[in-house]
Amino acid sequence: MPIICEPHEGAARRLAAGFREHGRAVPGLPELDRALTTDHEELVVVIGPGIDLRSALAFATAQRVHRPALSIVLVREQLQVEVLSEAMRAGVREVIPDRDFPALMDACRRSWEVSARLRSTEQAQAQARIQTAPGKSGRVVVIFAGKGGCGKSMVSTNLAVTLAQAKRHSVCLVDLDLGFGDVGIMLRVNPQRTIVDAVPMFEHMDETGVQSMLVKHESGLVAVLAPVTPGDAEKISGRLVHELLTVLRRMFDVVIVDTPPHFSEQVLAALDISDMQLLIAAPEVTALKGLRVTLDMLDLLGYSAEARAIVLNRADTRAGLTPADIDRVIGRPIAAQIPTSQDVPASINKGVPLAMEDPQHPVSQAIRNVARVALGGPPAGAKESRKGLRRSRANRA
Repeated sequence: MPIICEPHEGAARRLAAGFREHGRAVPGLPELDRALTTDHEELVVVIGPGIDLRSALAFATAQRVHRPALSIVLVREQLQVEVLSEAMRAGVREVIPDRDFPALMDACRRSWEVSARLRSTEQAQAQARIQTAPGKSGRVVVIFAGKGGCGKSMVSTNLAVTLAQAKRHSVCLVDLDLGFGDVGIMLRVNPQRTIVDAVPMFEHMDETGVQSMLVKHESGLVAVLAPVTPGDAEKISGRLVHELLTVLRRMFDVVIVDTPPHFSEQVLAALDISDMQLLIAAPEVTALKGLRVTLDMLDLLGYSAEARAIVLNRADTRAGLTPADIDRVIGRPIAAQIPTSQDVPASINKGVPLAMEDPQHPVSQAIRNVARVALGGPPAGAKESRKGLRRSRANRA
């Protein structure tokens, strides 16, 4: 703390000097807005004398709506009564004369204390809304693979379509592969709205706001798509993902989360709130190694082994690995297997999931078995279990 906004390098260094390593400078208001979007924790900004007064006040006015807990300290070369009055109306916390370092430090300290109290109150109120809001408590299923190329997104999209077409559950598919998400392409939907639209709603997200960012698919599911603009992925924090999934599980029976092949802050947030983790692998040495590392990491992080299941994609591929080899590497049973088919890449290229194009296809039938596992039921052919859609929620209570 804080962020100093000042276009002149010498003035910026002068304003930042009192904060030592804790201060950072940006040259203009657009850069300041991007910095605040990336750093949701920042509570104080200092706008230097090099920023035009009208622009500074317009920026402060906008922050009163978008970031009500943010404190703005305005530095001017001369203090004038009319400037003080306009600044206060715009929401500026304090106006300080330039080169008065003790006054600037005191103003930032006071502003931080006020903003910290406001932020704490906002968080408490948001948590109270989440805990007391009526509605359903849906099941969050995270799809993860320790290595790319295992067919994770294919499983995610076909699983979501399968559940949606059955018309027994409302389904939302979230593309959390923020840098390289393919859900929009695989479903052939227009990414006019993406998860980036949730950023302005951070810490006060509700069902109405989330509804506005959902993209509908002809199968009946809705999707939250990954960003399409380079750099937008950095705007999505783990806390935002947790808040978004918390709201989505109130809106839908099943929330399926497609993830990147690594443990990021956002993936861990999804795992924290998940009821089931479907781990995708292929009968290849590198993929099985990735699965083994994933299982060890989940154990290390304390996630329940009962809340995960292994899905072997391209299970009938002749790659020189026997079932005994796979069992030895994994060390636990495979819950579902999906066969190999050239129709899968063809369906991806068309943007029509195979489960929708040909429900009787062997791959589609295998995905229905994955759906049973995702909902907490037994795989096909297994002994009937009492564990169902609400099992994990009841166990967590």
